[in-house]
Amino acid sequence: MSANPKVIELIYDSIDEHNEIANTSKILAKSLDTVLFGRDGNLDSLGLVSLIVAVEERVKDEFGADISVADDRAMSQTQSPFRTVGTLADYVSELVKEAGYV
Repeated sequence: MSANPKVIELIYDSIDEHNEIANTSKILAKSLDTVLFGRDGNLDSLGLVSLIVAVEERVKDEFGADISVADDRAMSQTQSPFRTVGTLADYVSELVKEAGYV
């Protein structure tokens, strides 16, 4: 699946918000290849949750879609949607599309 460009923009806006308050060692690059969580990731579990909440809020503001990114479905996937910015963008795009907003 190819991520919705607007979803990518919303994730990048959330990264900007994260970077404003992050320790310099936890700064995230705005790239689809940026590793978010797991081995080589810059986010701990609290940082990941904060980023996900920011993305969900932006999706609601932009599309009017109430989505839950960190749900059982996300946790049961063989490839974590939280691994990179790209996998997160693909997953959020899929949720928005399924909700009928794109």
